[in-house]
This record gives sequence, C-alpha cells and structure tokens, in this order.
Amino acid sequence: MSAVPPKAGVLSLRLVDIAGTPITLAGLLLAIAIIIVSFVASRLAVRLIARLRLSQSEGSAALYILEKLTGYGIAIIGVLFALSSMGLNLSSFAVFAGAVGVGVGLGLQGVVKEFVSGIVLLFGRELKVGDFIELPTSPGIRGLVWEIGARATRIRTNDSLDVFVPNSRFIEERFTNWTLKANTRRIHIPFQVACRADKAKVRDAVLAAAKALPFTLPDHGNRHTQVWMTSFGESALNFELVVWPTLDAVKRPAAMQAAYTWAIDDALRGAGIEVPYPQRDLHIRSIFTREGEAAFAALGYAPEPDRQSPGEAVAPSHSRNDAVQETLKPEETPPGQKAEPRQS
Repeated sequence: MSAVPPKAGVLSLRLVDIAGTPITLAGLLLAIAIIIVSFVASRLAVRLIARLRLSQSEGSAALYILEKLTGYGIAIIGVLFALSSMGLNLSSFAVFAGAVGVGVGLGLQGVVKEFVSGIVLLFGRELKVGDFIELPTSPGIRGLVWEIGARATRIRTNDSLDVFVPNSRFIEERFTNWTLKANTRRIHIPFQVACRADKAKVRDAVLAAAKALPFTLPDHGNRHTQVWMTSFGESALNFELVVWPTLDAVKRPAAMQAAYTWAIDDALRGAGIEVPYPQRDLHIRSIFTREGEAAFAALGYAPEPDRQSPGEAVAPSHSRNDAVQETLKPEETPPGQKAEPRQS
C-alpha cells in the first residue's frame, strides 16, 4: 500500500523560476516584508541622525553625509537580503544581473550620473545645505540650498519657490556660493546725483542713511561702509554705496537692495541734493542779435526766478521702507538645520 503525499500548502505554490531557482509565494511574501522593514528602518535612522545633527553646533556637514549614506545603505542591504530570502543565489545570479545592469545602465545613465554627482557634493566642501547660492542662468536663480537629493538639489528662493537643479550642474558648471565661509559679503548699491552736487554732502547724507539701517554692520577692521564716486555720466555723477550687511540680509538680496535704494533716495531728498533725469538743455547765444535778458524780452518772456536754490534743503519725507521689514524677516531653515542667531 503506497503512501499518499500530503497536499502542498498555498504558501509553497511555485510562481516562477528565475535562473533555475523556483520562487514560491512564501519566499515572495518574506522578501516583501524584508523590503518594507528595511525601508522603515532606513527612514527611522535618517530621522534619528537628522535630530542629532540639529542638536549639534559643529560637524553638521559630516552628519548630513552620514544621514544620506545610512538611508541609502540600509535600503540597498534590505533589497539584497530580500533577494536572498527568495532562494536566489546571488553569486550565480551575478551574470544575469550584470547583463541586465548593462542594459538598464545604458537607459538610466543620466540617473546614475546624477546620483554619483550627489554623493560627490555630499563629500565636497563647495556646497552644503543652508548655503545661499546663485546660478548664472537666464533669469538668474538665487536661493537657499534646501536639500541635496539622489537626483537633484532643491533650491528655495526668497519667494518660497522650490527650484530643482540636477546635481551634475554643480560639478560641471560655474555657480556662486554667497555664504561659503558662513560670513557676510560686500554689497555695491549704485546711484546718481546731478553734476553740480556737492560730493562731500552726498557722501555724508548717504553714509548716515546706510548706517541707520538695522542690518548694516558697524565699521570694523578692514570692513567700512563707504561711498565711492565711480564715473562721470552723461548728465550725472555716478556713485556707489559700498556696505557690509549682516549674513541674514545677504540671503535676501532683492529686499536688501531695495531697502538701501529707498534709504538713499530719502537721504538725498532730505539734503536737497538733486537726482538727475534724462534731459537736453538748449542754449541760444543770441536772438535778433540780442543776448541775455534782452533776447527774452524780444520774445516776450520774462526770466522766472529759481524756485529753489541748489543748496536749499527739502523736508525729508517720512516714508515707510517696506524692504527693511522684508530683509529683517526670520530666515527659513532647511529640514534638520538649526537656526543660527542673527548678527547685530
């Protein structure tokens, strides 16, 4: 009498053969469970390191690299364990995987390029999360490095727009890091006055206005707020306000530029200094062989007295400079970054 073999359970159901290895339902479910656990563990490890990075005042760049590599490493190891749990012999599977990898690599070489570029950025010192950078695009992109991802780096502008830039752009092309050394930079604010203006008066008025703004750093060492006369214009004298603002103001260049420009205009108006406008003066030497007031009288015109002498001051307008408030707004910080104290 022959023995009857027991019925195979549902979990032992053979689904497919891969490289001569049968894949059962039980093996597939176990692999899925391992992948889920590995991805959850990866996410928890990343959050733990991010909290640790937030609590540290130094070494945040190294912890950010550790955070990214830990996330990628746990996920990759989990996938390898999942394949092994299904009974696949990874050594014998290597030839097949290599052939598939070559085919996939040809189609996804752009993705691999960006991933490797992201790893290079993480280990390099030229760019890190929290830096304020500028890309020479048209129009130009300026903003805070919010995240260095596997494919692209996220830049958040002062208008809260997220711009995703491929990682390879930072390896192959030029970009400007405004805050590489976590320090401030010198800003040039151009302006013009009439040719007959008193240069010393212009300097005093503009310096006082610039130093009155709360984000202008006091003079220290080689860093001084200055006014330069840069060139002679067609109908004006061209000046520049050269100033060292706080690091927080540097990260808001548009608002900072507007705030200084507004303050300069108020200062010039208050000091009675004329701002030139495009114009043409027509000088007639003589009319009907007559010159000066006699020429005006021949035309029936009487010269009008000047309404305001060049040195007469105009009452300053007490205008509200909205750009100052915009520049002083609290800075947004990327996830896992610790907000730095404001400079004064």
